[in-house]
Amino acid sequence: MELKIGDQAPNFKAVAVGGIYGGGQEVKLLDFKGATLVLYFYPKDETPGCTKQACDLRDAWGEIQSKAELFGVSVDGVESHRKFITNNGLPFPLLSDADKSLVNAYGVWVEKSMYGKKYMGTERTTFVIGPDQKIAKILKKVKPAEHVTLLLKALS
Repeated sequence: MELKIGDQAPNFKAVAVGGIYGGGQEVKLLDFKGATLVLYFYPKDETPGCTKQACDLRDAWGEIQSKAELFGVSVDGVESHRKFITNNGLPFPLLSDADKSLVNAYGVWVEKSMYGKKYMGTERTTFVIGPDQKIAKILKKVKPAEHVTLLLKALS
């Protein structure tokens, strides 16, 4: 079932690494009731597109953090996230979704194709969740270079 604007955001529980969560701490959707929450789903730590996207978010962090709580989400493990954060100086936390519960709940674990090979992977999609925990905006199949501009517009 595809999520739409106005839908209740799917609940989640995941380990956050980085930012105020340091080495790792469990967070859940209800922790952010009353705040605007951004979950940006990306395919993989340390790949060119995902690194560009994360570094652009890092560079716009001052503006973003005044408007919303932001988490990057991928199916990479906690250790991979720690390295990605350290290597790129990311000020925001990443959620480890190794069991794929978030990508499945948010409908972004999809069949993809590269060089004619089909495989399952994460679709680069961002969800803006309002203080009422309903989905306020969805940025689908975002190009890394356009992500920050689109996100700031969605948060204004």
